Amino acid sequence: MKRTYVRIVGAGCGEESDIEKDPHYQRTPFFSSDTCGSRSLSTPTPLINNLGDRARHREHYGDGVLFNADTPVLILIISLIIAGFIAAGVLTGRRLRRRTDVASHRESLGVVQGALLGLVGLLLAFGLTMAVGRYESRRALLVDEANAIGTTHLRAQLLSEPERSESLEMLQNYADLAIDMSKAPPDSPEFDRVAAEMDVMQRDLWRFAGSAIAAAPQDNAPRLYVETLNELIDRHTDRTASLRNRVPDSVWILQILGSAIALGALALYLAVLGRGLVTPLIAGVFVILILFNSFDLDRPRRGFIHIPADPLIDVRATMDLEPAAAAP
Repeated sequence: MKRTYVRIVGAGCGEESDIEKDPHYQRTPFFSSDTCGSRSLSTPTPLINNLGDRARHREHYGDGVLFNADTPVLILIISLIIAGFIAAGVLTGRRLRRRTDVASHRESLGVVQGALLGLVGLLLAFGLTMAVGRYESRRALLVDEANAIGTTHLRAQLLSEPERSESLEMLQNYADLAIDMSKAPPDSPEFDRVAAEMDVMQRDLWRFAGSAIAAAPQDNAPRLYVETLNELIDRHTDRTASLRNRVPDSVWILQILGSAIALGALALYLAVLGRGLVTPLIAGVFVILILFNSFDLDRPRRGFIHIPADPLIDVRATMDLEPAAAAP
């Protein structure tokens, strides 16, 4: 969604600078000690906003192969692996039944099969617990960021002009970007573009806060605003890190292979006893569903389970109302 961003105007200077919409935007101006009226803009400083630079400077928390796979492809991979091991177990069990004495192997096969199923249960519970924990953490951090944005917007109403109007308008754009981030898959080009724009906007908001304190160093309002603005920046960092933090592929591969081996052992055991395919197939479907739900919980915006952005949307809606506090 295209959006027009605020223009940063140095009070009393008549100079202005756009917050660039281009993701390759490299520089943003900042206030310095040079005087131009009461404040001024100095030479722009470089920022790491190029998406390639951001990717090189960022440490990824997982391999991302399974994380980045399309949902149909992921379901197909899990199903093929599970079905392949079940089929291998059935074929092996039938051969053993024809060539060996079933009674002599029944007890030992049952012990192995029971132990493997118990291990798979632990693996599935472990993976699901990790995925649910990360999902709940991301939901909580989204609420925290929405609260921080809302509080910062309220306290910005207590600032003096021109910082008040400029900060309020910029916070509206910042909330729009936070909503856009909730709709973008982590580590996608769109996600990195939004994150880069939010980083630039945080610097601009902090610059306005600094100029507000410089203009009224004894007032409480600018200091309270700086406190919540710092909280806003911290909550954004926490939320971005949580979206990029995921269960490593090695853990998922262990769960898939462990489950497949256990189901193959179950199919083998039942085939040795001369029973049908109904039981291993039903067990396989349940294991596939559990594995896929665990994956989906750990894949924000890539699967069927999404983190709702309602808290951010509600906060953004309140920003369109008339400010509750008049300008000082």
